[in-house]
Parts: sequence; structure tokens; C-alpha cells
Amino acid sequence: MDSVTQILLGASVGTAVLYRKAGWRAVFWGGLCGLFPDLDIFIPFGDAVRNFTYHRGFSHSLFVLTALTPLFAVLIMRVHPSFASYRLRWHLLVFLAFITHILLDGLTVYGTQILWPFHTPPVMWSTLFIIDPLYSLPLAVGVLAALLFRGRGTGFKINTVCLALSMLYICWSIGAKIHVNGVAQENINYRSISHRNVLTVPAPFNTLLWRIVIVDDDSYYEGFYSLLDPSRKISMSRYPLKRDLLAGIENHWPVKRLQWFTHGFYAVKNVGGDIVMADLRMGLEPNYVFQFKVAEMANPHALPLPNQRYETDRGWEKLPWVWHRIWNPDFDTVQATYGPSYG
Repeated sequence: MDSVTQILLGASVGTAVLYRKAGWRAVFWGGLCGLFPDLDIFIPFGDAVRNFTYHRGFSHSLFVLTALTPLFAVLIMRVHPSFASYRLRWHLLVFLAFITHILLDGLTVYGTQILWPFHTPPVMWSTLFIIDPLYSLPLAVGVLAALLFRGRGTGFKINTVCLALSMLYICWSIGAKIHVNGVAQENINYRSISHRNVLTVPAPFNTLLWRIVIVDDDSYYEGFYSLLDPSRKISMSRYPLKRDLLAGIENHWPVKRLQWFTHGFYAVKNVGGDIVMADLRMGLEPNYVFQFKVAEMANPHALPLPNQRYETDRGWEKLPWVWHRIWNPDFDTVQATYGPSYG
């Protein structure tokens, strides 16, 4: 989730745990602990793929953050010795701010290595988009109320209600995903699509419109389904994976790392002789947020190279389409006109 939302969640959790005892200090330290795991973004890991795949790694580990909890709690009590008697509550505040951060990140599609250092694929429950105003707004209202109504029970009560609303929204998103998964499977069965992987993920900034990605041996399908659609039939567009472009560089570290990190949701393209791997999980066809040059074409196979980020148009002009598609399934034809970006 975006860092602003993580700060708000940590501050809201801190308010719920210790506001009546420590006031604004609970809000401040909750927000700071909620932000802390994301500070790994400032660490240079060495290259573009490492920066991409090591983010949400050790700093989002359940084991690391549990170990850091008592250290943070001791630091806070030294800064505020007059509130050191609330030792257990400070420990609980820090732990919950840490853990809710990584659990919330796990609800996005990016992936969170909650079990680091174990080499398990990143958790990506993909029930929330990385920025969702309907989730963040209640948290902001609750934290603001806590800061404005200091010394009164009103701020604490409003924050508690708003925190509960944000949790209900998460439950809604999980229920919506379960429903969309069922609709996606119906369409796979109806069309007799041979597939290896299926992904359902919310479209930007909402949980009403969902993007479905189906990957088979040599191609992938993209379709959209709104919870408001009158029909359960999904219009699907098919695009080539072109993974044969990786012949000869299958053991190149960036290639293997991206295959692992994306859970197999990746495509390959040849852009002017550059071999580029695209993460199919984030973006709308043909605009994907994370794409990496991993090699260049040679004779007869690709030549592995030090990887670098491949910058492309983010497709911001499509955001109005997302809004209109929520309400009108006929807008699928508009998205289809963009076509594949593969050369």
C-alpha cells in the first residue's frame, strides 16, 4: 500500500491502543512505526531488478519486525520516560503497527515477503489496489479526529469507528475477489481456455472493477469484470507471451528472479533488439509499470546484459476509461482498441 496510507493505519492503530494514556504520542509513534518497513526503498540494492524484488523483503519480514518490536518499544519509553509504565501497551502498539503494515501490503498484488528469509514466493492476495481512497479516507478522518479532539474521548471514539470501517472495507474486498474468482473460472470453463495461472486484481483506485489475467503456455488473456455488470460473461483479449525470446538466457539471474517474483505472470518483448520482461500484474495492456531490459538480441540467441528499468508510458490517459468501465460494459471495446505493445 502507499506509504501515506501506511502512516495513517499505524497512527490509527496507535490511537486505538494507547491514545487514552499517551495522547498524541500514540498517534505519532504509531504512524512512524507504520512507515518504518517502507524505508527500505531508500536502500540501493545494486540494480533495477534487485531494487524491485528486494523491496518488501527483509524489512517486511514477520520475523524481523517481531524481533525489532522490543527495541522500538524501549526507544519510545526512553524518549517518553513519564509514560514508561505503559510498557506492555507500547510493545503492543509497535507490534500491531508493524504487522498491520505487512498484512495490508500482502493485500496488494506487488508481493510482500512476509516469511523472509525463507525463499517462498511473495504473498500477493491482490484484494486492494496499491492506492484506494475508500480505504484510506476513514483512516485519515479517524487520525484527524484524534489530533483535533485531544484530551477528550470523542477523538478516540471516532478513530475506533473509522478503523472498524477500514477493516470492513478489507472484508468487502476479500468477498469481492472471491466472487470475481468464481466468475473468472466460469469464463475459463465456458471458453475451454487452457491455462497455467489466473490472476484477479482490482483496477486502479477501486474494488468495483476487476482485471482478470489468464496465462497459458504461449499467450495470456486480459479481461475486465465490474461487480455492476449485468452479465457474468467477460470479454477477453489475447496477447502473445513471446517467452521463446529468453532462449539461451534461462539461467540469467534477473530472468529467474523476475519469474519467481511475478509468480509466472510475465511476458517478453523485443524492443529494437532489447529483450524486455514485463510484469503483467501491474498496469493495463499495453502499459505495464514494471518492465526490465535483461538482454539484447544476438545470433542465434539473446545475449544476457546487466539489467535496467525499461521506462514506458504509464497510460494515465486510461484512468477515465476505468471510471466509465465500472458502470458500462460496452467500454471493453474502447480498451481493446489499444492493442498489444509487442514488436
